[in-house]
Amino acid sequence: MERMAWKGRIKPGCKAEYIRRHDEIWPEMKQLLKSAGICNYTIFANGDELFGYYECEQGIEFAERTQAQSPIVDKWNAYMSDILELEMDPVTGAQPKLEPVFRLD
Repeated sequence: MERMAWKGRIKPGCKAEYIRRHDEIWPEMKQLLKSAGICNYTIFANGDELFGYYECEQGIEFAERTQAQSPIVDKWNAYMSDILELEMDPVTGAQPKLEPVFRLD
């Protein structure tokens, strides 16, 4: 199982709205993430800074490709664009991967 981590930033004053939107995440978005093989997905916040982590049952490349080809993800990203700042990798269409430097099993 491959692991993926990303970072982002909530626009100032938008944290409560960011949390509300995730509390009400669309069922079709959840299903898309699961069909991409994504599990154990957690997003942490430190003030307005975000750190996301998930595991990819079918590999990161499959998860990225599935998300990049989905109109649901495009719709979600547009929905979140007014409150969220994300750097996107132009090749994968996903957030750039953070480099793993330590892991304790």
